[in-house]
Amino acid sequence: MTITVYSVSGAPRGWRVLLGLTFKGLNYETKYLEASKGEHKSEPFLTLNPRGTVPVLVQDDFILRDSLGILAWLDSAYPEKPLFGRTLSETANVWQITLECCDYLRAAINDLLAPILVRGEALPEAGTPERLAWETAAAAYHKECNYLENLLAKNPFLASDVPSAADAVAFPEVRLIERAVDTKPDIMKALGLHDTDDTYPRIAAWKKQISALPGFDSTLPRHW
Repeated sequence: MTITVYSVSGAPRGWRVLLGLTFKGLNYETKYLEASKGEHKSEPFLTLNPRGTVPVLVQDDFILRDSLGILAWLDSAYPEKPLFGRTLSETANVWQITLECCDYLRAAINDLLAPILVRGEALPEAGTPERLAWETAAAAYHKECNYLENLLAKNPFLASDVPSAADAVAFPEVRLIERAVDTKPDIMKALGLHDTDDTYPRIAAWKKQISALPGFDSTLPRHW
């Protein structure tokens, strides 16, 4: 039974699922849609997800359309190497960190990178309300990095000694900052985000650990 994941290259929610599959050591096929061509909003994809969003997981006649739902289903369908903890207390902790990353880390990244990477806006002039909004978003991201850094002082991964759903959710968001530094270095330097690996050494080590896992390279956005 082949697992097929539909996603858009670089989309964090789709990347979550690919990482979850990789953490569990499962085989899968990825079908990337081209958002620039509107493939996620046209047939036949809308027969899989009428909302026109990614990711979508398909296995035979089974279809699931939410990233967290997919990660939870993977644990039920393939219990080995659980993504949501090995004990009751660990499960609660994984869920808590996962949902906090979905709420706070994701919001900080979106507010920060939507104008930079998605809309391609120029850096606003210093002292303007627009520049203040960008700087506020950068400060929110720093706050979330401090949260992750504190978690990683206790374990090599966010929730325990093995990668979990929390890592699958957080990693794509943090990795997008690297993408912004690579492609928009002047803007990221002006916002004080050009050297986060030096500022947050535990996060830097955590990224290296995940990047070294077997099968990780197949999760990377193909245009990076």
